[in-house]
Amino acid sequence: MTAEIICVGTEILLGNIVNTNAAYLSERLASLGISVFFETTVGDNPERLENVIRQGLERSDILILSGGLGPTKDDLTKEIATKACGQELVEDEEALRRLKEYFARSHRNMTENNLKQALVPEDCTVLYNENGTAPGMVIHAKEGKKVVLLPGPPNELLPMFHDQVEPIIKELSSEVLYSDVVKIDCMGESRVAAEIEDLIEKQTNPTVAPYAKLGEVHLRVTAKAVSEDEAKKLVTPITEELYRRFGHKIFTTKEDETLEDVVVDMLSKHHYTIAAAESCTAGMFTARLVNVAGASDVLNESFITYANEAKMKYLGVKEETLNTVGAVSEDTARQMAEGVARQAGSNVGVGITGLAGPGGETPEKKAGLVYIGVSVNGKTKVNKYQLNGNRQKVRETAVCRALTMVRYALVEEFL
Repeated sequence: MTAEIICVGTEILLGNIVNTNAAYLSERLASLGISVFFETTVGDNPERLENVIRQGLERSDILILSGGLGPTKDDLTKEIATKACGQELVEDEEALRRLKEYFARSHRNMTENNLKQALVPEDCTVLYNENGTAPGMVIHAKEGKKVVLLPGPPNELLPMFHDQVEPIIKELSSEVLYSDVVKIDCMGESRVAAEIEDLIEKQTNPTVAPYAKLGEVHLRVTAKAVSEDEAKKLVTPITEELYRRFGHKIFTTKEDETLEDVVVDMLSKHHYTIAAAESCTAGMFTARLVNVAGASDVLNESFITYANEAKMKYLGVKEETLNTVGAVSEDTARQMAEGVARQAGSNVGVGITGLAGPGGETPEKKAGLVYIGVSVNGKTKVNKYQLNGNRQKVRETAVCRALTMVRYALVEEFL
């Protein structure tokens, strides 16, 4: 069974809002075993919208439209979809009652144009809105096809889809999709893809698809079957094969688990603590850690030591080191990592120093040069990186590299 997502709104095309609805709907449909082959954004134009809907009805089993259900003249999704399905609009008594009740509770006068929100296609299932005024609806079109109309605001669309649309789709679909997301750090997408070329080319069910993330590569292993248990049985051998090939480079197979989640969990399980000294990243590494619930149990303290004086004062970096090899150097990163661990009384110390650019470059030190030191119970390793991109990307990538170095150091520590 195939579905098509159509997001309606000129404001999306103009970039005034970020279209998060499409990402949510795609993810949910995939989990329900529905293949999404087309995704369209169309402005508030009647002719273009009707063309998109008619085209969708020819090639997909389910159309899901978001937006354009409001009371204003440019909210035309319902009217155009009803026309494209060859139906007429009729008044829904329950929708009208709820509309009047909503305005009464809000102590506001209901204007005439709000009444259009009580009109629905003659052959549809009405999805009453518990979080707004515009009801959604599932139009029962010809040849068994369904056209689902949802309000645009995410706080209305998400609960309506989850509570009311998903049960309908489950009854229509005979298959489900199940995925493992195998997350790998510190490897590029092309290198990972080369390692699994045979799996990508030969597998049809399950499939293996790589996705590049900042500092990571995610491999989505997806299988389709009549039940989730059967789909899992297809996915598991591929996931196990990926572990055989990549080993400790895989940091999780959980969809919602991040690299910092894993690092904090490793520290917590072994009752280790961590402290960081940041120069060019200026607190970004620490911010990633404190995004994790429970980080307070493992994070002792951190220092932003941007100036050389701060590196000497708080971390014990030697003045001679700064005068000879400079702040952006292997020796400085090492002394920062060891100094912050000593100062904070932590098992793990992290030192990050670099030249994010622009400005401050020399023939020997180009923008993007970063040194990262990680010290675990006195054993210190320093890596040198020449990173690409603008100032922000260099800093973000440096944080990813630092998290990866900490994870690898902890894996070696606890083996």
